[in-house]
Amino acid sequence: MRPLFPAVFVAFLLLPIGALSPGSAQADPGTGASDTTSAGNWQLRRLMEPTDAEIAREARGEVVIYDRLSDKQVDAAMTAHPERIRNMMFLGTIITDERGEAKVDSSGMFAMEDDGC
Repeated sequence: MRPLFPAVFVAFLLLPIGALSPGSAQADPGTGASDTTSAGNWQLRRLMEPTDAEIAREARGEVVIYDRLSDKQVDAAMTAHPERIRNMMFLGTIITDERGEAKVDSSGMFAMEDDGC
């Protein structure tokens, strides 16, 4: 019997829970991609150091949606793992300056790339 929800949909449903946890990427958007050991920063760990099981799911077509990572983190992941790009989707990418600090828009919120959604 086929599952009711594809893995991609399930990953999307779980995303907001992890994105709001303490220590997540949105708490410090300037964090470098090599900082994958922060408690609660499952997105960077998953993006930069996937387990064998996660890589196997990607090989079967799973796409993981990453939310509110910095542009530098996204660039580092795409450079380090070009073979996995088709399995990555980025939403709410935070724009940073040359030092990796998050830019702030006129409303006082982090400036984000327009993801077209």
